[in-house]
Amino acid sequence: MSERDEEQAGLVCPVPNDRYSRILLAHGGGGRLMHSLVQRLLIPAFDNPALRVGHDGAVLDVPQGRVAFTTDSYVVNPLFFPGGDIGRLAVYGTVNDLAMCGARPRFLSVGLILEEGLEMATLERVVLAMAEAARECAVELVTGDTKVVDQGNCDGLFINTSGIGVVDHERKVSPGSVEPGDVILLSGDVGRHGIAVMAAREGIEFDTTLVSDLAPLTSAVFALMDAGIEVHCLRDLTRGGLGGALVELAETANVGMTLRESHVPVSEAVRGACEILGLDPLFVANEGRFIAIVSKGDASRALAIMGAHAGSEAVAHIGEVLGRGTGQVIVRGALGVERPLDMPSGEQLPRIC
Repeated sequence: MSERDEEQAGLVCPVPNDRYSRILLAHGGGGRLMHSLVQRLLIPAFDNPALRVGHDGAVLDVPQGRVAFTTDSYVVNPLFFPGGDIGRLAVYGTVNDLAMCGARPRFLSVGLILEEGLEMATLERVVLAMAEAARECAVELVTGDTKVVDQGNCDGLFINTSGIGVVDHERKVSPGSVEPGDVILLSGDVGRHGIAVMAAREGIEFDTTLVSDLAPLTSAVFALMDAGIEVHCLRDLTRGGLGGALVELAETANVGMTLRESHVPVSEAVRGACEILGLDPLFVANEGRFIAIVSKGDASRALAIMGAHAGSEAVAHIGEVLGRGTGQVIVRGALGVERPLDMPSGEQLPRIC
């Protein structure tokens, strides 16, 4: 009789052990199985002094400076997709959010929501990917939590991560710092993450394999900061894509913006997929792209720095900030026709992050 058959037949030994190949409700019950999961998998993967204390939280030595704090949840389906997985996505996504605040990422927390029946091998693969991503980004995962829900109430695994970063400069990188005359720079081609995840989920095959752009953005961001570029605002292009980010920033900063559509780099594979599926690449999600709104006098130097550090040769000057008071983005098409940019009323691609 298999292990799963034993569990279903009620023939499992009442004394918990750690031989199970799948997650049980008992792994979230606060007893021996949960303790084993934490001690045998999670702490060794993320090992650092704060975790070894074994407390309910972490007491941290934070360098002098302002602190940035962010949180996000990840429900991507499938858990593994071309170019990444939910573990790397959770680490990179939170690290990138801190970088967009002009903060150097230092510490992360993780909350794992596990579905009863999840294969232990899948969880191990995700945890090891998170650990590798954290080392790559030079951040420490210092505290966390694990919960288990009944089978059918979660698609295998959801992750929440929170992050703390240190702002070690006096600049205020935010929508409120955007000025008329600023330029809008894009770090690479858009739309690859959303299309790659959707294709993997639906089993759609294209002539070219589409790979997510999932990546940490810290190298490019702090190359700009350390070079003295007058960075006014940064925004990573996740849900809502480039179009959503620009509309949101224009409204928040209460400025007009112009977007030159022909200057936005879109790969032929993504453009073709969007045409087939009826999607607008401007609103397809990314996980390794950002826009930098900088002083006009720094545009050329900033583009060169982004090209050297952003992981894409397709960096571009895509638009400008106009006067205050409109809160609207105007798109200039290839033939010179202008139109206002509006967010879609619905979700183009759900469950992509």
